[in-house]
Amino acid sequence: MSDLVLSLKNASIYQRESLILSDVNVEVTKGDFVYLIGKTGTGKSSFMKTLYGDIPLQKGEGSIVDFDLSTLKENQIPFLRRKLGIVFQDFKLLNDRTVKDNLVFVLKATGWTDQKAMDSKIDNVLDKVGMKTKGIKFPYQLSGGEQQRIAIARALLNDPELILADEPTGNLDPQTSVEVMEVLRDINKNGNTILMATHDYALLLKYPSKTLKCEGSKVFEVVQRKG
Repeated sequence: MSDLVLSLKNASIYQRESLILSDVNVEVTKGDFVYLIGKTGTGKSSFMKTLYGDIPLQKGEGSIVDFDLSTLKENQIPFLRRKLGIVFQDFKLLNDRTVKDNLVFVLKATGWTDQKAMDSKIDNVLDKVGMKTKGIKFPYQLSGGEQQRIAIARALLNDPELILADEPTGNLDPQTSVEVMEVLRDINKNGNTILMATHDYALLLKYPSKTLKCEGSKVFEVVQRKG
C-alpha cells in the first residue's frame, strides 16, 4: 500500500479549451501539510477543482486517494469526494439549519443512517475544531472564524484521506486566520493530510511547511530558506 495520497505526472490542466497549467508533477504523501501558493489567476483554483473532479484531467497521469483522475467518470465523483474533505473560502453552510443539522445533512447524503453513530461522529468532529457547544446555533449566529471551523468539521465527517482547503482563510481577518490555521495544524498532527491553497504569505512564514507554487503555467516546489 503506497503512502502517496496524490500524484500528478506530466499533467496538463485545462479550463475548457485554455491551458492553465502544464507539465505538473506533484506528490503528496500521507500525513503531509502542503501549501499551494500563487497570485490570483495563476491556476490554484483550477488545480484544486481538478483534484475533486470539477474539471476533468485531459492530459497526463493523476491519481488521488486511489482514484485515477484521467479516467474518472461522472458517477465516480461522489465517491471520490467522500474520501476527500473539501473546505471552501466561503464556508458553504446552509443558513436555514443549525450547525448540527448542517452536519447531519452531509452524513445522510453520504449514506449514514444510524442516528447514534451520527450523533457521536458530529460530537467528535465539533470537538476536534473546538466547537462542541455550538451545535444548536445557526451559521448566521457565528463569526466568520467559527463558521470556517464548522466547515472544517464538516470536511472531517467521513474521515477523509486528504483535505483540500481552498483559501480557507481568504475571508477572515489576520487573527482569525491564525486561529483557523491552528485548527488545521492540529488536525494535521492527528494524521490528516492537508493541501491548502492560500495567498496569505504571513501564514507561510508563521507555519512553514512544504510549499508548491503556481506561476507561469507551472507548479513547482519552493525551497524555504532557513534562518
